[in-house]
Amino acid sequence: MGTDPTAPGPPAGAGAGAGDAAPDLLRLDRLTKRYGSFVAVDRIDLSVAAGEVLTLLGPSGAGKTTVLMMIAGFETPTGGEILFDGRSLRAVPAHRRGFGMILQNHALFPHRDVFENIAFSLRMRKVGRNEREAQVHRALDLVGLSGFGDRHPDQLSKVQQHRVAVARAIVFGPRLLLMDEPLRALDQQARQEMQTELRALQRALGITLIQATEDREAALILSDRVAVINRGRIEQVGTPSALYDRPATRFVATFLGDANLIPVAPVPGADRPTGRLADGTRVAIPPTDGAPGATAWLVVRPEKLVFADDHGADPPDVVLDGMIEDTSFLGDAIRFRIRLSAAGMVTVKCLNRDRGRAFAAGATCRIGFNLRDVCLIADG
Repeated sequence: MGTDPTAPGPPAGAGAGAGDAAPDLLRLDRLTKRYGSFVAVDRIDLSVAAGEVLTLLGPSGAGKTTVLMMIAGFETPTGGEILFDGRSLRAVPAHRRGFGMILQNHALFPHRDVFENIAFSLRMRKVGRNEREAQVHRALDLVGLSGFGDRHPDQLSKVQQHRVAVARAIVFGPRLLLMDEPLRALDQQARQEMQTELRALQRALGITLIQATEDREAALILSDRVAVINRGRIEQVGTPSALYDRPATRFVATFLGDANLIPVAPVPGADRPTGRLADGTRVAIPPTDGAPGATAWLVVRPEKLVFADDHGADPPDVVLDGMIEDTSFLGDAIRFRIRLSAAGMVTVKCLNRDRGRAFAAGATCRIGFNLRDVCLIADG
């Protein structure tokens, strides 16, 4: 296969897995999109490797869908470049890019049966009848819909409609699959089921996948890497675990999950990294690149905070006094809201081991954390 972005992709299943070394398939260089004076996407740089799953994650209006639409060719960049296999897509129309796409509403043809919905892109590519039928049946097998070819979309469940949309997007063997909030309409159980199926299908096909979503669970489950977008700019790119455990900004810390942000002032000249809390209490802190004396934040996930009398053989590095404000039963866990004398309000999440009966609202407690479980950010 050459570097022509309009060339058809390899047969489904011929790609390399995301774990194999692979060159960048797609690169965005200072990609920008303006609507009048409004900057929707602001000079984004991003690379995606062949066989990788990348999620563009951010709130509504952050610019993630606009980025996806520019990659697909449905929006024209105001500035910057989109390179596929090292070649510019600027002059390549959407229908010549050869990318598979799954939209939020699936956009199935209601008057066509499942077989014809999936076969549509093959007809547009003038694939012969015998080959077309073989590819459609194979796509149906891949998404678990063998025998559903003669049904119409209104005869299917939402999950089945989603599987048809997936089959239609992969049937012609695209090298890149784009998804825009494809699971939003599904309930939680169905979303979890489809997330698992999509990940298994992507690995089986070795296809490169980019999704845009507000759903942090979908981002964490599906992705090799996540690009967190806010106000048209990428705040951080990394693996799901790196972003969750070591966020670079307050926005990333809170958008990727519940986070306690404890303000702390690094103390210059100390023998080891030390911070001063709001009431003057000094605590050990992780190293930071922030300027000494600058206000920073300790990021502590609720599940990383422990009650100081419940640490076993691993005592916490930092222990603080507090009072239980309230508790919430979550089924598998108990969530506590605790007011610390030195650091304000924090949330603690513990596995459900009768801890809710041990601590009631108004009780005093001591909680702590280990430095390996927290990070320090200084993003102003």
